[in-house]
Amino acid sequence: MKIACVLASHTNFPFGEQEGTMIIIDGRQTKMEIGNFANLEEILVDMMSNEDMGERIVTDVLVNDEAFSEIYPHQAEDISSDSIKSVEVRSMGVGEMAVSIAREMYKVTQIMSNGARHVARLFRQADDAEALDMLQDLLDVTRDFMSMIGVLRNEFCLDGDSRAFNESAEQLSNLLTEMSEVLESADWILLADLLEYEFLPLSQNWKQVIQGIRENLRHVSDD
Repeated sequence: MKIACVLASHTNFPFGEQEGTMIIIDGRQTKMEIGNFANLEEILVDMMSNEDMGERIVTDVLVNDEAFSEIYPHQAEDISSDSIKSVEVRSMGVGEMAVSIAREMYKVTQIMSNGARHVARLFRQADDAEALDMLQDLLDVTRDFMSMIGVLRNEFCLDGDSRAFNESAEQLSNLLTEMSEVLESADWILLADLLEYEFLPLSQNWKQVIQGIRENLRHVSDD
């Protein structure tokens, strides 16, 4: 079973027979009983089918008050209900999650700006090897950023920001193409100029685009 949340850390639980059988969804104890299920996977599947979940996204799963995420596929199936004292699922509405993601995207624009400034400085210092490594990281972040913004706009049919988005996306696409050509010619000073005088301002401009997307998402979430 795939659990919608992916947590950074995994916890080993002291599985042994426990007293109490709480199943909680977003802070509310349900009438479900752990003893009616054979394992954790059955519990989670049933919880996800609860009408209260609706179009919500799971952000956290807690087993015996400890954060849980599967280390391998169907690990939850291997965890007997006899070893479980409590299961809690925390979730967010899709719209709320989208607004949260957009907020993080705003932070990414600052990472892009700082990255461009730093890589440009490395190229000017003739530290080409480190500059190229960091440039690749910067390009990866930028592509992921554009992909996520596109997903948000498509999923929530955000048309109000189309002009600003399309203009910024076209400018960035053209700049990345130009940077690729300069990269092939190994003109590091020109690449530094493109990063500092074109990529950096574009990154700042994206903050306005993100702000517009956040506002549109709030309206969608409220409807």
